[in-house]
Amino acid sequence: MHTMLSRESKIILLLTGVSHFSVHASMLIFPAIMATLKEEFQVGLDTLGWMYMLSSFMFGLGAIPAGYVERKIGGRRLLYIFQLGASLAALTIVLAPNGTIMTAGMMLMGLSASIHHPAALTIISRQVRQTSRGMGYHGIAGSLGLASGPLLAAWFATALDWRFAYGTMALLWILLAATTAMLIPKHHGMEDAAGTPTPPTTRRRPLFAYYVVAALIGLTFTGFTTYIPIYFNENLGQLFSAPSGVMAGGFATMLVLLAGIPGQFIGGKWGDSYSKTPLLIVICLIHIPLLLVFRAGLGELALLSGIILSFVHFMYQPIGNAMIAEYTSSSSRGIGYGFSFFLSFGVGSLASGVGGVVAVHYGVAAVFLFVAVVMVAATLVSLYLHRITQ
Repeated sequence: MHTMLSRESKIILLLTGVSHFSVHASMLIFPAIMATLKEEFQVGLDTLGWMYMLSSFMFGLGAIPAGYVERKIGGRRLLYIFQLGASLAALTIVLAPNGTIMTAGMMLMGLSASIHHPAALTIISRQVRQTSRGMGYHGIAGSLGLASGPLLAAWFATALDWRFAYGTMALLWILLAATTAMLIPKHHGMEDAAGTPTPPTTRRRPLFAYYVVAALIGLTFTGFTTYIPIYFNENLGQLFSAPSGVMAGGFATMLVLLAGIPGQFIGGKWGDSYSKTPLLIVICLIHIPLLLVFRAGLGELALLSGIILSFVHFMYQPIGNAMIAEYTSSSSRGIGYGFSFFLSFGVGSLASGVGGVVAVHYGVAAVFLFVAVVMVAATLVSLYLHRITQ
């Protein structure tokens, strides 16, 4: 068994990791500044929810053609397209005079960012022998982005202007494109590395069941991450003695999402050591009571529950990504990841829009009851997946 990562594997994980960081940092800026945008554009949470849903939907939708194109042009070129397209989108948002132009910029940013996952995950699944561990390291970088995005946005919104957050991302993507050119080799390999297990043909039945779970978890994740900043804005200002609710929400969201880092690491290790489907069942099941704590409206307890939930949720990502590698042939891997991320983020984006309507009519806390019910369904489907793969 290969325990040490090769030099090429480390370079691949470094560059795809920084790229992953930028993707999730950028996508989590908007939820952290919803309270600010509500005042600036004079719109309700329902309108903002639909704005974010359009961006998230493009984030998922673009992953399908990206997965197909990866097979034709390779992951390295796709990463370039993502980096340059996303930098253009961020500049559009910076210069947006109204909510309509901002929505268009966010949709372009979501579309550009959608390219990352099928490109990067396919490269990792082919070239890093320790697949679950590699997915774990890649996920840790994404978790750092998820944690940094809301805090960065909240700080800029409070100290300077929220537009600086998107300007910073544009600069990062331009630098990232230059670094990618220097460090990722032109030919990363289109076949699996020696010793990497892969089925000769795609296992359609378990893959379909896994996809249903991915869509349900995607709905939960989007609903959770979209509305925890404003939930904490309303419930935790006193706890942190923050100068504004926006800053308190950003800081609390950062604490919650940072807990995903050890979750990614442990999920990556356990995914290589134990059967994956029982782990998936337990992860889905634990989500339910932790989400219901938010419905109770207790700020400090919800913060603790959110930290535990983030830890548990992010264990799922490297395990799930490695499961796709087990269920798909090498030639269909990029498309397999692309479709998975369409379900996770495209279908999952509906939780932003539906959550906004729920929040306006029943309060922000009710959004967490909605996603807890979704996780009940995810648990049942993961039980079915375990049964058909034994």
